[in-house]
Amino acid sequence: MIKILVVDDESSIREAVAYALRREGYEVEMAADGQEALDKVETFLPAVMVLDVMMPRVSGYDVCRKLDGRPRPAILLLTVKNDIVDKVLGLELGADDYMTKPFDMRELLARVKALSRRGGYGEQMQQEQQDVLRLGELSAELFSRAVSIQGELLDLTPKEFDLLVLLMRNPERVYSREMLLEQVWDMDFAGGTRTVDIHVQRLRKKLGSHHGLIQTVYGIGYKSTGSP
Repeated sequence: MIKILVVDDESSIREAVAYALRREGYEVEMAADGQEALDKVETFLPAVMVLDVMMPRVSGYDVCRKLDGRPRPAILLLTVKNDIVDKVLGLELGADDYMTKPFDMRELLARVKALSRRGGYGEQMQQEQQDVLRLGELSAELFSRAVSIQGELLDLTPKEFDLLVLLMRNPERVYSREMLLEQVWDMDFAGGTRTVDIHVQRLRKKLGSHHGLIQTVYGIGYKSTGSP
């Protein structure tokens, strides 16, 4: 999931934007001021930051200044000002786009989508930090596409690997069969959701005594867990 950080000292705006982004499938965290935003850039690793300009403690402009010359997310600035000087200042400080309050939520979503395609900071940092995923005694090496349990390699098909990695990336998150079909197969596969069930069955068989790492959520779908 693409990560978005929403930064605004007005809780109503912050929560409305976060809600709209989550409905579009993004993973979202929020910050109420610039200092909190800087802290979360380092820990959350967002691909895009929706950043209000006028905030206490550290302003949006100051956030841009502090991130200058460093790897950073794409930045969409929000402000009540509509002066061309303010827009130019924001862009010169490293912002990638600019919107004036009040704004149309549909336009904001479109701009975030465009910025998220840039990849950059969040994607690179997450890749560096997640070359190897671990869940209990199970590990998956992303570059070599190798999965092992206690050093013993498992023989997985490409789709089994992709399915397992998706579940491992988000432990305890429940995925419906339709979500798994869309994200792993990226299409309306001819086999339908039954294809997901079959691949989960095969994965569990190959996991052997660790098959409980993938759990059924009855009536919904599947999740991974670190406690088989």
